[in-house]
Amino acid sequence: MWIEKLAAGVVQVQTPIGPRYVSPSFLQRVYLLWMFRNFPILPHAVLSRTQQRMIDRMCSEQNFAWMPYADGTYEAPIIGTIEHRPPVGADQLPPRRPTSSEGALAAEARQRS
Repeated sequence: MWIEKLAAGVVQVQTPIGPRYVSPSFLQRVYLLWMFRNFPILPHAVLSRTQQRMIDRMCSEQNFAWMPYADGTYEAPIIGTIEHRPPVGADQLPPRRPTSSEGALAAEARQRS
């Protein structure tokens, strides 16, 4: 199985619109085999910065593989799966309410001014 993954393996990237399959270069496949040696699925957040950049670069190059048959007649071996979820930005979070101690501190700071 390692030989098939090394020869023609793809990486499955879970996105909000569904799974995408990325075709890495040979050297990237070698590195990805090492990366997925213990776990078949890795969240994007647990990868190192270098690994995150490599996955992001592979996805941005639009080098997606086509998996035409769901019945397994033409499926490239999957090296591993990246759970790639967009980070939650501060603008997407609801506004934070001050706690009672923060309100008291703010009132005390206003009185001192």
